[in-house]
Amino acid sequence: MRIRLFTIPNLLTLSNLVCGSLGAVAALTRGDLTAAFLWMAAAALFDFFDGLAARLLRQEGRIGAELDSLADDISFGFLPAAVLYVMYGRTAGGWLPDWAAAIVFVLAACAALRLAKFNIDESQHTEFCGLPSPAAALFCASLGLLSERYGLAPSRETVVLVACAVGSLMVSPVRMFALKFPHYGWKGNEMRYSFLVVSAVSLAVWQLRAVPGVIAFYVVLSLVRPLLCRRHAEH
Repeated sequence: MRIRLFTIPNLLTLSNLVCGSLGAVAALTRGDLTAAFLWMAAAALFDFFDGLAARLLRQEGRIGAELDSLADDISFGFLPAAVLYVMYGRTAGGWLPDWAAAIVFVLAACAALRLAKFNIDESQHTEFCGLPSPAAALFCASLGLLSERYGLAPSRETVVLVACAVGSLMVSPVRMFALKFPHYGWKGNEMRYSFLVVSAVSLAVWQLRAVPGVIAFYVVLSLVRPLLCRRHAEH
């Protein structure tokens, strides 16, 4: 069987991986968390367009799916953990020792588990099981951006707590809605449109400072969705 490696979707996926690698280098060698966030944002764009290109060009396949997970674990697993690692090192005091900074890499481990599960879980075509790794990564990396540009100064304990909490959400059984529209009408897409509108307004008003809030809003909406669906069914 002839396997095509250098297709357009695969090249986009590899661009995702390269951006994630450069972001990790920026964080770990230069301590530049703003650059790390921007490289991650670029990786997220390539991650979006590789799937779109694969569908449009009809080049979907197993090698693309596996390559996508490998790239995502760098860009949305290792890179956000590297950002938290740098944030931990910049914070003095607290009761946690210096070596405890390694705990933040539990985030990379949880991302790998989440991505491996996604590849074999047939129930995640229309929604997600656990927090998607790009959303988790952008939340963590945006904290690094806020610490560098806006003076956010979390304690060491907070940094470790964020890594463990976000990692746990990625491997949790919580069902989270996906921005995949079965149609473009309002009915059935109320939550998707509401999320997009609130996110767009928040980003327009607070710009990049809104990113952690947008991700947190997504998690809260996903958590309350079963209750809202139950009430709607009763009515």
